Amino acid sequence: MTAAAIAAAAAPLTAGVHHVGLAVPDLEAARDFFCGLLGWHETGRNDGYPMLAVSDGQVRLTLWRVADPGTAVGFDRRTNIGLHHLALAVADAAALADVHERARHHPGVSVQFPPSPMRPDSPLSHFICTMPGGIRIEFATRA
Repeated sequence: MTAAAIAAAAAPLTAGVHHVGLAVPDLEAARDFFCGLLGWHETGRNDGYPMLAVSDGQVRLTLWRVADPGTAVGFDRRTNIGLHHLALAVADAAALADVHERARHHPGVSVQFPPSPMRPDSPLSHFICTMPGGIRIEFATRA
């Protein structure tokens, strides 16, 4: 095999994330979290499925309502295989503080811990909350 063939074979076959799909119990509560709290925009909807899409201009999420929200089982990150959390970047420490303050007062949101360094020696700061419906969302930035 030539060096060019090896390099071509080693090249990724993907080009980033197209979208992330999240299953939620309440589409409107999820929409309010992303569009109301974070300022995202609704970019699509299919009430027959039911689903809606939201975006911040760089990241696109599809939000799918589970078939029976009353019997849906919440995800346990310590025992289930699946999405541990979704990490979203914010511009700077001021934006991180702003999102944290908004999240603390948003209906159905539970903040796991306030903005803090990821590790004592890390230039990254973050906080994690659960959005309405229980999905863990991390917000992170360089300090």
